[in-house]
Amino acid sequence: MPSFPDWIVKEVRRNKADLRGSAAAGTAAELSALALHTVCDEARCPNKGKCFSEGEATFLILGDICTRRCGFCAVKKNEAPLPPDAGEPRRIAGLCAKWALKYVVFTSPTRDDLPDGGAAHFAETNRLIKELSPGIRTEPLIPDLNGDVKALETVLASNPDVIGHNLEMVAGLYAGARAGADYGRSLGVIASAKKLRPDILTKSGIMLGLGETPAELEKALGDLVASGCDLLTLGQYLAPSKDHRPVAKYYTEEEFASWGEKARSAGFKAVLSGPLVRSSYRAKSLYEEARGRN
Repeated sequence: MPSFPDWIVKEVRRNKADLRGSAAAGTAAELSALALHTVCDEARCPNKGKCFSEGEATFLILGDICTRRCGFCAVKKNEAPLPPDAGEPRRIAGLCAKWALKYVVFTSPTRDDLPDGGAAHFAETNRLIKELSPGIRTEPLIPDLNGDVKALETVLASNPDVIGHNLEMVAGLYAGARAGADYGRSLGVIASAKKLRPDILTKSGIMLGLGETPAELEKALGDLVASGCDLLTLGQYLAPSKDHRPVAKYYTEEEFASWGEKARSAGFKAVLSGPLVRSSYRAKSLYEEARGRN
C-alpha cells in the first residue's frame, strides 16, 4: 500500500479539530436524540468534522446494517438487519425543517432482505421532507434495488430533484471489491431512471485508487454518460481499516482536476472531482450548476 500523502494527515487533523467544536457536538447530539444514523458516521467520511460543524449531515435511512459485503465499505454487514423504523421518515423530515435545510441528501445500506429493497421507505422519507419543508431540494442516493424497475418507479413517484446511484468503481474491480453488485445492473438503474423521469437529474459517483487503469476509468465515464447520467463525483478511495481493500494509488489534486475535465468533456452536465469529494459533498452546488446549464 502506498504511504499516506500529506493532504490526508492535514485533513484528519482539521476534521478532528472541527469535531471538538460546539457546533459539531450540537449536530451529533440532535441526531443521537432522534436515533438517526448518518453516512458521515457509518462510512467514516473524512468530511464529517467540517459538515457537522456547519450543521450538515447525510442521513442514512433503513438502519446501519448492510446485507452485502463490499470490501471497501465501513458500514456494518449482516444478512438480517432490523425491520424498517416506520417513524424514521418523519423524524428526518422534522429535523430538516428545524435546521431549515435547502437541500438534503439521504441514502441507505443495501437491503436485499426487503421485497422492494427499501423503495417505499425512500419514497415516504422524500415525501415527508418535501411536505414539511416546502421548496427544499431532495437527493435520494439509492442502492441498486436488485434492478427492480417497479421499486425504482416508487422512489421516482415521490418527485426527488436528483436521483443518485453510485457506480463506485470500474467494471473490472466488481468481482473482487463489490460482492453482490453488478456493473451492468448499476448502469441500468441510471438508464431506467432517466427513461422513466427525464425531468429528474441523475447522479453517480466513482472512487479512484482501487486499482483501476486510465482506460478502464475512461470507459466507466463513457458508460455512465451513455446511460443518461447527468452529475458525477470523483473522490479518492480511503481504506476504512487494515481489514478492508487496500488503497492501490493516491491521486494528486492535479490528477483529480484532469479527470474532472475529462468527465466534463465526456458529456456530464456537472462534475465535482477532488481527493475528499464524496457523493453528497457540495451536492446543492452541483445541482445548481447542472440546472444553470439547462
